[in-house]
Amino acid sequence: MSGSGKDAWPEAVNRSSYFEERKDDIVECIRQLVEIESPSDNKQAADRLSAFLAKKFEALGGQIRFHKSSNFGDHLQVDFAGKRGGKPALLLGHYDTVYPLGTLANMPCRVADGRLWGPGVLDMKSGIALMLTAIDVLRATHSDLPHPITVLLVSDEEVGSDSSRHITENLAKQSAAVLVLEPSYGLNGAVKTVRKGVGEYTIKATGQAAHSGLDFEKGASAIVELAKQITKISQMVDLKRGLTVNVGRVQGGTRVNVVPAEATAVLDVRIAKMKDATAIDRKLRALKPFNRKCKLKIDGGMNRPPMERTAGVAALYKKA
Repeated sequence: MSGSGKDAWPEAVNRSSYFEERKDDIVECIRQLVEIESPSDNKQAADRLSAFLAKKFEALGGQIRFHKSSNFGDHLQVDFAGKRGGKPALLLGHYDTVYPLGTLANMPCRVADGRLWGPGVLDMKSGIALMLTAIDVLRATHSDLPHPITVLLVSDEEVGSDSSRHITENLAKQSAAVLVLEPSYGLNGAVKTVRKGVGEYTIKATGQAAHSGLDFEKGASAIVELAKQITKISQMVDLKRGLTVNVGRVQGGTRVNVVPAEATAVLDVRIAKMKDATAIDRKLRALKPFNRKCKLKIDGGMNRPPMERTAGVAALYKKA
């Protein structure tokens, strides 16, 4: 971008230098965030971090709003007014981590071998620190922000975003652009302009239990039924289309001498194109038992749609 007067952006090299000169401050900010542990399943701990972040963003001039959640940390929204009005740019992220409370005792935040280590450093407390720094840069180079900015940090991303999904979708629809500050791709910091959609399905096979020695022929093995279904499901993979189905977990049976009456498989489904979501869902729900003594139950569905590289996404990347 370019401009003149007090709304002008500094040259790119100066923006780069601004961040480089403040590297120690950024690292310290990340350390502070990491040392306030925020596992998805601990509301009290997560709320401590959201309160800390609210003070940080408020000090930069943001208007704070908490979206209350009973089971997770409160989702944090911060609005910054823009001189020219219009739709805001949405900076999107999450402050929950996959690490259980107490992980810091065995995995302390530290700098070693030129890297920063600690639970949640990469995903995604470094991204939150960059949000804070970027807004600070804008404040330092503009008397007023030229356009409005909204920050949304949710607390349940690592566990499916069920309580925050509607908030994210509503704010995204009201925004001119959305930038997600999740970790970049690879060691070179590549920006992601495409992302697969993801879903999870559970397939439960129910058969008939029987003693494997006395009444084998009376039984109907749920494990055998499920094994045949897994073979069929594996044929749905289409790597050229970016469609994968991974059977990630299988459980079944009780004792080795009992024909198993129940077996369950959990599937991870990834799609590159939104139109494949309906097709794969239909195929999975159309599965029929190979053994007529067995029954199948299919639950689940797509959790997040894919982000396809549209012309709009490509244009936003060039502008950013």
